[in-house]
Amino acid sequence: MGDGTRREPDVTMGKLLLTEYQTVKDEQKARIGFRDNLLYVTLAAVAAVSAAAAQTGRLPMLLALPPVCTILGWTYLVNDEKISAIGAYVRGDLGPRLAALAAPTAEGGQPPAEVFGWETAHRRDVRRRSRKAIQCAVDLLAFCVVPLAGLCVYWVAGEGEGGGLLLAVSVVEALVTGVLGWQVVSYARPLGRRGGS
Repeated sequence: MGDGTRREPDVTMGKLLLTEYQTVKDEQKARIGFRDNLLYVTLAAVAAVSAAAAQTGRLPMLLALPPVCTILGWTYLVNDEKISAIGAYVRGDLGPRLAALAAPTAEGGQPPAEVFGWETAHRRDVRRRSRKAIQCAVDLLAFCVVPLAGLCVYWVAGEGEGGGLLLAVSVVEALVTGVLGWQVVSYARPLGRRGGS
């Protein structure tokens, strides 16, 4: 220690930024897996409720579809937004800071090189807009159209089964499902404000 040599610090800003990158990418990866599984869970829940209603002949059971689909759909949407936010953070904040450390700009020199190129490269795909629009349609179908169809079956074929209280509940469920549909569309990117990944 007393030999007069200067030691480089064990922790540098570059190492910290790379560690942060790995941490947020791990979170993004976990959220992607969870989000994607929510579609399968929704399909299974819809099938279970529909089969139970058909087997028992009790159409009021279809009133379980909107709350189940709304909860799963909102959870899907929140995770999708966080996935997009992580991507935007890496592209707009973390990547440029790391690039500036790796190749600082000299006065009048070249700007720092881009890092984490995949974060922006996959967004330049010419079919990205159509994929996003189709994904928005799939999300609306899974989380909004299916429960609304269940409500329509209850309204048409239920013949007042369950009385006025269940009818009022079904109307509230339709409104809540409509709000979720509006949120799905408003968060869809490139149709809305969400960053997408």
